[in-house]
Amino acid sequence: MAGHSKWANIKRQKAVVDAKRGKTFTQLSRAIIVATRSGIPDPTGNFQLRTAIDKAKAAGIPNENIERAIAKGAGTFGADNHSLEEIRYEGYGPGGVAILIEALTDNRNRTAADLRVAFSKNGGNLGETGCVSWMFAQKGVCIVQEVADEEQLLEASLEGSADYYEMTEDDIAEVFTGVENLEILQQTLKDKGFQVTDVELRWIPSNYVEVADPDQARSLLKLLDTLEGLDDVQDVTSNFEMAEHLMALSLT
Repeated sequence: MAGHSKWANIKRQKAVVDAKRGKTFTQLSRAIIVATRSGIPDPTGNFQLRTAIDKAKAAGIPNENIERAIAKGAGTFGADNHSLEEIRYEGYGPGGVAILIEALTDNRNRTAADLRVAFSKNGGNLGETGCVSWMFAQKGVCIVQEVADEEQLLEASLEGSADYYEMTEDDIAEVFTGVENLEILQQTLKDKGFQVTDVELRWIPSNYVEVADPDQARSLLKLLDTLEGLDDVQDVTSNFEMAEHLMALSLT
C-alpha cells in the first residue's frame, strides 16, 4: 500500500486516542475560522466550512466552540484571528524523504523556528519554498467505510468523476478526485448509498522514497509525529514507502 494512504490511516487511528485534545481542538477551530473567512459564514453555502464543522463535531468539539470559531472567522467575535495566515513549508526527512507542512499561524517567524528545530533534532532539514512541492499534486479524497461491493463503488466513483480509488483495508476505500470536484463526488457517493465518513484535501506524491532501515524509519516517524504536534501545524504529508511492521513503530 502506498505510504501516504497507510500513514493517513495511522494518523486517523492515533487521532481517536490522542490525549492532546487541546491540540486537536485548536487545529479544528482554526480550520473553521479559515474556512469561514474563505467563503461565507453559512455552512450550507460553504463546502469547506461544512466539512470543517463535520470534523469538529466528530472530534467532540462543543457546538458553542464551533459557533465561536465561525463568529471569529466572520469578524463578528473579535479581530484577534484576522492575523492567522495559511503557509506551506517544505523540507526533507531522513533518507531524503520529501515533507510538506501546512500551517496556520499568526507569527511565521515563530513557526519557521519551531519547524527548523524539529527537523534538525530528527535527522532532517527545513528547505526553501518549492524544494519538494513539485513532487506533489493536491487531490480531494472521500473516505468510504463498509464497502461491500467494489463494483458498485467503481460505478459510483466513475459517475462522480473520480480519478481512482484505493482499498486501504478490507472494507474501507479512499476515492480520489480533483479538488474542485470533491463536493460533487461526496454527494454522488452518498446518493448511491455509500457511507462517506470523511472528506479532505491531500497532497499526493508523484514519486516515493523507500525507507527500509529500522533506525531511519524510527527517526522519520518521530520527525513526522513531532511536526504534527506543533501548535501551528495543521497537516503533514510525505512521500515515503515503508513496510507495515516498520510503520507500526509510530504507534509504540
